[in-house]
Amino acid sequence: MAMESGSWKESYKGMSADNIKGLVLALSSSVFIGASFIVKKKGLKKAGASGIRAGSGGYTYLYEPLWWVGMITMIVGEIANFAAYAFAPAILVTPLGALSIIISAALAHIILREKLHIFGILGCVLCVVGSTTIVLHAPQEREIESVKEVWDLATEPAFLFYAALVIAAVFILIFHFIPDYGQTHIMVYIGVCSLVGSLSVMSVKALGIALKLTLSGTNQLIYPQTWVFAFVVITCVLTQMNYLNKLKGSM
Repeated sequence: MAMESGSWKESYKGMSADNIKGLVLALSSSVFIGASFIVKKKGLKKAGASGIRAGSGGYTYLYEPLWWVGMITMIVGEIANFAAYAFAPAILVTPLGALSIIISAALAHIILREKLHIFGILGCVLCVVGSTTIVLHAPQEREIESVKEVWDLATEPAFLFYAALVIAAVFILIFHFIPDYGQTHIMVYIGVCSLVGSLSVMSVKALGIALKLTLSGTNQLIYPQTWVFAFVVITCVLTQMNYLNKLKGSM
């Protein structure tokens, strides 16, 4: 038993400096993004009172200053989240995004006067426990010397098969289920955002590594793979923003 304890201590050497930077950036991102949800929802409600709701296909919220305040807050949070992926493993950064749910739940209770039921409180506690457990046991990230290394991993058959399944599921939700059930079942919007988000994590991580290496003197902008990852990130972000606004507008 003593030998097992000793080997465990040797294998676990704590968080690296880069992991700590990623942790701080990810936590900051959760605060900004969590707060932005509440501000944007207030903006959507205000815009919906004088025009077509976002959930019904309206875009009057684009003329609402409060919505733009929330949008800018979200952009700041996403920039912090993007930077976090450049320093820390995705397995450390991604779970911390769940903390934005806790921020949103608390602010919704205080600002929007939405009641937080016992199951909501239990969900928040589980988010904290799960995120903390993963963060404390996050592995050290291997050194990446070129964005081509990430591209090689992203083009492996297993991941390509997963990506194809996700894209097919997203198109089915968008063109088959949303027209019929979008106004009554919010899970279709959540499904689109979640599925697209699973692809954006890989692309954001790759783009973050590319920019980090470029700023350190190893130019990655000369590789077409970098721009492919950038295109995927932009496409995923725009898709998530559109259907997230429709989700909030329908609530």
